[in-house]
Amino acid sequence: MNKVNKYRFGIPVNTESIVESMEIADEAPHRVDVDAQNRTIRYVMSPETVVMGLGESIRGINKRGWIYESNNTDQPHHEETVRSLYASQNFLLIWSGSDMFGLYLDYPGKAVFDIGYTREEDLTVTLEDMNCDLYVIEGDSLEDIVIRFREMAGHSYIPPKWAFGYGQSRWGYRNESDIRNVVKRYREAGIPLDMVYLDIDYMDHFKDFTVDDQAFPDFENFVKEMADQDIHLVPIIDAGVKIEKGYDVYEEGIKGDYFCKDKDGDPLVAAVWPGYVHFPDFLKAETREWFGDKYKYLVDMGIEGFWNDMNEPAIFYTRNTLQKAFEKLIELTGKELDINGYFELTATVGSISNNEEDYRSFYHEIDGRPVRHDKVHNLYGYNMTRSAGEALGRNYPGRRFLLFSRSSYVGMHRYGGVWTGDNSAWWSNLELNIKQMPALNMTGFLFCGADMGGFNHDTTEDLMMRWLEFCIFTPLMRNHSAIGTREQEFYQFEKTEDFKNLVSLRYALLPYIYQSFMTAVTENRMYFKPLCFDYTSDRRVAEVEDQLLVGDAVMIAPVYKQNASGRYVYLPEKMKLLRFRSYCDYDEEILEAGDHYVKASLNEVLVFVRPGHRLPVCIPGKSLADTDMEDISYITFD
Repeated sequence: MNKVNKYRFGIPVNTESIVESMEIADEAPHRVDVDAQNRTIRYVMSPETVVMGLGESIRGINKRGWIYESNNTDQPHHEETVRSLYASQNFLLIWSGSDMFGLYLDYPGKAVFDIGYTREEDLTVTLEDMNCDLYVIEGDSLEDIVIRFREMAGHSYIPPKWAFGYGQSRWGYRNESDIRNVVKRYREAGIPLDMVYLDIDYMDHFKDFTVDDQAFPDFENFVKEMADQDIHLVPIIDAGVKIEKGYDVYEEGIKGDYFCKDKDGDPLVAAVWPGYVHFPDFLKAETREWFGDKYKYLVDMGIEGFWNDMNEPAIFYTRNTLQKAFEKLIELTGKELDINGYFELTATVGSISNNEEDYRSFYHEIDGRPVRHDKVHNLYGYNMTRSAGEALGRNYPGRRFLLFSRSSYVGMHRYGGVWTGDNSAWWSNLELNIKQMPALNMTGFLFCGADMGGFNHDTTEDLMMRWLEFCIFTPLMRNHSAIGTREQEFYQFEKTEDFKNLVSLRYALLPYIYQSFMTAVTENRMYFKPLCFDYTSDRRVAEVEDQLLVGDAVMIAPVYKQNASGRYVYLPEKMKLLRFRSYCDYDEEILEAGDHYVKASLNEVLVFVRPGHRLPVCIPGKSLADTDMEDISYITFD
């Protein structure tokens, strides 16, 4: 039984997140209670109910016990106390023993999910207005429900094969010399590498679709020079367009009426990296076509991949917010500040960034009518990436491009992948990375990953190595860090040989990783799954959140605790343990079902092969182009 009922309330915005046409049910919603007057949707949970989903969010796989907000936010502090991150994927999978169903709330404004926080048994969703579509999805298994939802939402994005290689990034690579040095050092160390990412410093004064000709005097030939070494350069594109006379993107945007408007009908003035900017109105088809065609400037110089950033959209400040802050600071000048005055001062300064008042102060044009931004806020990053994906498909039919985004909403998974934003070099953020992946997969985001080692703060060698051991299996495998932090390229560390062996293991396992990814795409399945998906009758697995199924053949149990020389593992059935140190150096051990403490030295990866399956392994090269994924051997467990 794979049945879906669609219910409509008010006059919702057509988000185009669902591609399947569906009749609207006449009867009242079943499974949940809807109170349209109070803008709430409620479900009563039993003590055993597990609630999964919500895509990229904080805390564990089971979302019970906290409040989550779908309100795409430039939030670099990925801690348990926050409620919003960069994405909104309003899909819930509710499992109570033999009873299970899915909910999808197609609502692009702010939604608050109170999952047993206020009252232990209540799951309550509260909306800012009651204009939404609600889907209730039935199925015979947890995966059946996910498959049915994914059929409704459309097939996931497929990147080029080289995008499954390893990529090195850092905010602070400023010129050709910096990039050449990174590639040279990786090649000298024998560590495979396929990509180097270009952060905002490659641009001319942080302007989209420009290149700093002092740092990159012949960018097209430099791209070719890197390509000749099997290195793909992947530049960043930001959402804000700098306000500057003579800058073609700005001039065209004004002429074509492509920018978001303020309440007076003028283009909104906000500030990000380059200073004052306008934001393209990506909810207009004409804007998407215009902006998407701009990627051609870089593609024609040999670029084959992009990452879209700052597209919540992030706002450093607007003119109005900044002016109000200055007025308050002048008012406080010369005063003796007690504790309340001090808090008022710090709140004044802190309020200028990503201010909710700013998000209520500008408008999009949808079907010829103005819509206030906060009503559709969560669609912005989705439609920026849609703009690029549609244009690349239109201008270069048959070619695959690497494309992923920081901000997202269900539907964007058809156009690109995601990375989970500006995390930190904390062990807790490694654990979070592990637990986010299945929820993202549920909502169609299969090509996903996090900034390995942590973007903010100084990483450590052991944290980086343990993070790498998990990222061996994430489709998007990128090492990225912030300017001013410790340099964390793998050759910077003492145990360079161990890093080489572990990255090489990733390449050796690519036949399995790529095939499992493609199966998940074509069959609308999940690449990463919680154990409860395949071992539903074993209620204990509902509490196992730090072991994941990868494809059909493998379970992984990453080590994510500092100074740990191993970890406890629960096996729902007999499995073969592979303790990898490199692709050709590993131990095998058969472990019975049950609890085990498994040793894992800092340079060892724990991989479990399930009964009746085999794990293909190839010989890795210095890049994916140098790796023969057809010449494979197998590790079997009959």
